[in-house]
Amino acid sequence: MTNDEFRMTKEIQVTNDEKSRGLFRGISLFGPRPSFVIFTAARFALVLLIALSLSCSSKRIAKANVDQVTEGMSKKQVESILGPPTSLKNEDFVITKKTTYVYRQGKDTVTIVFKDDKVQSKDSTLSD
Repeated sequence: MTNDEFRMTKEIQVTNDEKSRGLFRGISLFGPRPSFVIFTAARFALVLLIALSLSCSSKRIAKANVDQVTEGMSKKQVESILGPPTSLKNEDFVITKKTTYVYRQGKDTVTIVFKDDKVQSKDSTLSD
């Protein structure tokens, strides 16, 4: 056996010994394999996405929420209860500013009118 053949045989033995000790079974001396990390991150992202979609599926435009909106509230307060409006309309007059928020959810509609950025009136087609 030549010196080169002996070196090749020794390299193959070392590689086989490393495999038998588990260095190539998913975890190495340097941490988990990148594919394991990617799979775990993807699974975490999927669980997070499902949790977010379930939490957002509840009806924000419910009668109980609309009842919380009272005259004199600011736009920010209304949006914290009902969220951003489906559509809005701004009218600037010389003396006052009028904004109308419209919330639509299925067949139901909630209209909130602001005068000088405070709730002036609200109208709803929601039923109990």
